[in-house]
Amino acid sequence: GVLYVLDEPSIGLHQRDNTRLLETLKRLRDLGNSVLVVEHDEEAILTADHVIDMGPAAGIHGGRVIAQGKPHEILDCEESITGAYLRGSKEIRIPEKRRTAKQKKFLKVVGATGNNLKNVTAEIPVGTFTCITGVSGGGKSTLTVETLYKAAARRLNGASDVPAPHQSLEGLENFDKVIDIDQSPIGRTPRSNPATYTGAFTPIRDWYAGLPEAKARGYGPGRFSFNVKGGRCEACQGDGVIKIEMHFLPDVYVTCDTCRGKRYNRETLEILFKGRSIADVLDMTVEEAGRLFNAVPGIRDKMETLTRVGLDYVKVGQQATTLSGGEAQRVKLSKELSKRATGRTLYILDEPTTGLHFEDTRRLLDVLHELVDSGNTVVVIEHNLDVVKTADWILDLGPEGGDGGGRLVASGTPEDVAKVKESWTGRYLAEAMARQVRRKAALRAPVKATAKAPPKAPAKSAARKATPAEEAKPKRKRAAS
Repeated sequence: GVLYVLDEPSIGLHQRDNTRLLETLKRLRDLGNSVLVVEHDEEAILTADHVIDMGPAAGIHGGRVIAQGKPHEILDCEESITGAYLRGSKEIRIPEKRRTAKQKKFLKVVGATGNNLKNVTAEIPVGTFTCITGVSGGGKSTLTVETLYKAAARRLNGASDVPAPHQSLEGLENFDKVIDIDQSPIGRTPRSNPATYTGAFTPIRDWYAGLPEAKARGYGPGRFSFNVKGGRCEACQGDGVIKIEMHFLPDVYVTCDTCRGKRYNRETLEILFKGRSIADVLDMTVEEAGRLFNAVPGIRDKMETLTRVGLDYVKVGQQATTLSGGEAQRVKLSKELSKRATGRTLYILDEPTTGLHFEDTRRLLDVLHELVDSGNTVVVIEHNLDVVKTADWILDLGPEGGDGGGRLVASGTPEDVAKVKESWTGRYLAEAMARQVRRKAALRAPVKATAKAPPKAPAKSAARKATPAEEAKPKRKRAAS
């Protein structure tokens, strides 16, 4: 047989398409092959024959095998955060109350006909968290990015991008700017990093320039920049690496022999704060830097904002070229959170939970809902049902992809969309919301049993009886048929 290795194959797939993908992978297995998948998707985990759960957290707090075995064995592992979400002891909660349009105002796209859109008219309530859903190729990006964002950016930001064909865009008077937080890199050279992008590097340089030894030597903030002459290593010009051009092949970067990757010259590295040079700070994780500068608000606050979006494990000076698309997107979100809010911003994000674990998704959702609570409007293109179920409003496009899509199949609250039989999103959303209710009941059931009589069976087997893994599989198959 053949060993197939796939890294998050469910990225960008609707739950319907994901179910079809999993059936294909199972057929590969049944033909005598082995399939190894790196995945955060709940259905993939519950469908697997064997699961290896790494953790318990990210970065220096991870790197261990927390649990391995059949899905129900992961559910039974108390240390596994993945298991906690699968059995329901941790969850991304459905809001008790959905927000409604602020002062009954709406942002309205009228007559959108770009690509496969069929004269779509859609309303987005102002001051809410709205999800654009639908199967792959249904027209989500065309409506949201190519039409809504580009038309809004042209009028609000003075952008030159030409939007996709549409009749009109109404309701922009409710906003002062529109921001598309996408997954493009925050920089294309080793000089760009989370510290420079978020503006944290300026107060860090100012702090080092203010230290007694730096003042005695006459060093200013520029001395601690790796972008200008003076304090940087001139052998690599502050990159920390040397670029070797490979003809007909991608360029190769090797560590600088002079500074050994530290970017600065010896004199600059002699300036220490609590025994750490500025190169040491750039090599720290966000979490470590937050502790080091706990008494320096200008730096600490930037680190806390990066932590809130789930990037506490990333290094302060990590090269932009090594960040994933999802990490780059969250660095951008962190920068926006650091700005003074006007409460009149339209934020647009395309699949912000790509590559995120359940726990990371929960943390990201807390941040997005905080933006909405501040009066802003957040619109996300998303397949993740954990995100969709927390939305105030849904626009579901489809019902199929390509020529079979491009229509507004359903709009309304998640409860409204879950009732629309034509909507694939509605079918899977109804099951996801029902499954969350079942898990809560399953967690309460053993407690009630012990209250009535002493348990005769071990607690482990009692918990396994109520495991959602066995409940979820057949339910999903019926939903996809």
